[in-house]
Amino acid sequence: MSLLDSVLSSEPTNKETMNEPVATLFDKTASNLVGKPINRVDGSLKVSGQAPYSAEIQVDNQVYGVLVGATIAKGQVENIDNDSVANIPGIIKVVTDSERFLRNSQQGGATEAPTQGATEIFYHGQPIAVVVADTFEAATEGANALKITYKDETDKAALNFTQELPNAHEVDEKKGSDKNAEQGDPEKGLADSAVTLDRFYHTPSQNSAAMEPHTTLAYWEEDKLVLYTSNQMIAPGKQQVMDALDLDKDQVQLISYYVGGGFGSKLGIAPESIAAAIASKEVGRPVLIAMTRPQVMESTVRRSNTRQRIAIGCDEDGIINTFIHDTTTSNLPGEAFFEPTALSTHYLYRGENRRVSYQMVDMNQVLSGSMRAPGEAVGMIAVECAMDELAAKLDIDPIEFRRRNEPEQDPSEDIPFSTRQLIACMEKGAEAFGWDRHNPKPASQLEGDWWIGTGMAGTSRGNQLQPSEARAILQVDSSKELGVKAIIETDMTDIGTGSYTVFTQVAADLLGLPIDHIEMKLGDSELPPSSGSGGSFGAASAGSGVYLACEQLREILAKKVGLHADTIRIDKGQVKKSGEHQPSKAEAAIKAGKEKVSALIDEDVADNLTDKISGLVDKAADLAVKVSEQTGVELPESISAAKSYDFGSDQSYALADILAEFDEQEISAKGQIKPGKNGKNLRQSSFGANFAEVAVHRYTGEIRVKRMTGVFAAGRILNHKMATSQCYGGMIFGIGSALMEEVIHDKRDGRLCNHDLAEYHVPVNADVPQLEVILMEEDDPYTNPMHIKGIGETSISGAAAAIANAIYNAVGVRVYDFPITLDKLLHEMPE
Repeated sequence: MSLLDSVLSSEPTNKETMNEPVATLFDKTASNLVGKPINRVDGSLKVSGQAPYSAEIQVDNQVYGVLVGATIAKGQVENIDNDSVANIPGIIKVVTDSERFLRNSQQGGATEAPTQGATEIFYHGQPIAVVVADTFEAATEGANALKITYKDETDKAALNFTQELPNAHEVDEKKGSDKNAEQGDPEKGLADSAVTLDRFYHTPSQNSAAMEPHTTLAYWEEDKLVLYTSNQMIAPGKQQVMDALDLDKDQVQLISYYVGGGFGSKLGIAPESIAAAIASKEVGRPVLIAMTRPQVMESTVRRSNTRQRIAIGCDEDGIINTFIHDTTTSNLPGEAFFEPTALSTHYLYRGENRRVSYQMVDMNQVLSGSMRAPGEAVGMIAVECAMDELAAKLDIDPIEFRRRNEPEQDPSEDIPFSTRQLIACMEKGAEAFGWDRHNPKPASQLEGDWWIGTGMAGTSRGNQLQPSEARAILQVDSSKELGVKAIIETDMTDIGTGSYTVFTQVAADLLGLPIDHIEMKLGDSELPPSSGSGGSFGAASAGSGVYLACEQLREILAKKVGLHADTIRIDKGQVKKSGEHQPSKAEAAIKAGKEKVSALIDEDVADNLTDKISGLVDKAADLAVKVSEQTGVELPESISAAKSYDFGSDQSYALADILAEFDEQEISAKGQIKPGKNGKNLRQSSFGANFAEVAVHRYTGEIRVKRMTGVFAAGRILNHKMATSQCYGGMIFGIGSALMEEVIHDKRDGRLCNHDLAEYHVPVNADVPQLEVILMEEDDPYTNPMHIKGIGETSISGAAAAIANAIYNAVGVRVYDFPITLDKLLHEMPE
């Protein structure tokens, strides 16, 4: 830090751009808390009801709003009859804003407002008004009673995906997360192959079904808008609100201390947020809008339904030469998001002839967007089911077939993998699952009235790094046992994945403090901006910001006590020296330059020059002290008089005592991470394998998952308990995707038929068997300073395919239209 920086009181910032492999301090810290399966630091708050979710925030003079959605799929609002609710006790106002109300939710990471305008109707359930009342019950009664007349054009709406396929159009690649790509001559390669498979797979729309409904409490402090809202990505969410309401950055604050699940549905702002803000302004009171479950499902976001063509060509030995993955998805007219089903297809298996292509159909159904593992979750259903079918056709074990098609490097971009343990995960999983007992002949094991089958599938999920920032503060605190505490600040959210806990572990390790000496502040746009929670990049990105900020604090402390950053050791609040300094490349270059200069001049001259330089440094320091005394400007610690520290004989000093010597008895620093060349020059991905055993009833076709084993490699693991829990969740997502989850829109009027958790089926305890999760050891220095990768979404990818492949093994029936329900099996069941 320069003298000018100190005078201007700038905050020291540790910046890292991932352009090369980097070492991690976790191998050198004393406590080794990272990786340990510690309990959630916020667990007691949650189970005792003290963790404040957005709907539970209470402010003075608060009122309630209930959204009113359209009852047609396409058309225009002609009239809203406010008098229809005038006689309901407690009603305050019917609030409408034809221009600024959100028509759609926003996609994750976008910085502009989503589509606005409530007058023109594009889907059944589109929010068009909000009824505000003194109580939630009165607002609900008013919303149900509000009379709205329409110019109904539902007969012109696009409501049947199959019928609309001829109208499919190109996608906007610039706004998508995948691109069309072609290598060689895929169609000719397919035609010339000795063995081929060419199938269409259909996956339905799905809903994230997060436990917490979308909620916003809005109020104004003069011209500043404060929103307590259920949102996964605070920084872009703030920008979306600013754009939607034409506000400056100082006029908007978003707060999401706790989010009760998101799975992608809360990546961007949703209609209730802007409606609450506008309503609060109009009635002059805080307004809380908590969506009902039907409203969440009808008017926020869905995973797109897909039609996927998988065509694979190989020789008689099973060596793939051609891989084609063509996908058609759906969305609202004018929306650019498309489900990137082939993200992993680009690099999963070999093949010199390759094609990935996307088309989109415009539909008058609720917005489609990112849902947990967007792309791979449904794309790998098609890919891994096709691989299993082709393996059976070749009479090759499914694992051996994949082993034969293991690429040495990314076949689509001709770049190496940072790490790749796909086959290792399969082999580990096969051993744990007992794959050697797998009988490849379908319908060969009958236990009572149940056909038994086993199946497996590969798993992959691309790893990402997003720009993130955090602040770390060390301060004297007599209330703590060690007399010191650390405060970590970043707007990163905790959506149930354990952000509060894993970041606490990172800070505790690097700062040598117990867990209870770390205070974690998250989920507030007033804090340094982070990546937010999404895409399995949250822990790696926001966590790297925390890591770098803490690393900067270590460097400040090291300089204070006369150590190098690589020789300071902080353990249980004590600072000591550990090891010898290893010069950096820059230091080595400077030393080499000095040696060259020394070789060119006389030794006496060199000594004289050294004395003169030292004298100049001393005079500069004296001058700085005099300026400080005359002007009152504080000097940096490196110039001001400091205590002498002697680290001989394993001497240590209390961190609290060292901090007490700093002004305000505290130090702070920021950390900033940015993606760099590593993300472009290397294919980064987490890999794994899912294994499943199922039972299918011989008469009814009922399907039960008996057991599952998942093996995953995702870099260094921050917390084994929470990582395992994330994998449990992903595998359960796979059960739902394989067997039950399906959003059903009425093809006549666009109404969502199963808009609650009674009718939209997700796996419950009775559906979920014993799950085994194995986390492979892995270290990837190319990803980030912590060497971690995303894991939550990795376990989803391929899980449904493993179940589908097991069903085929049980009864010999291949199903290409998901979910696999008993009616799709009955007519082909074995005798």
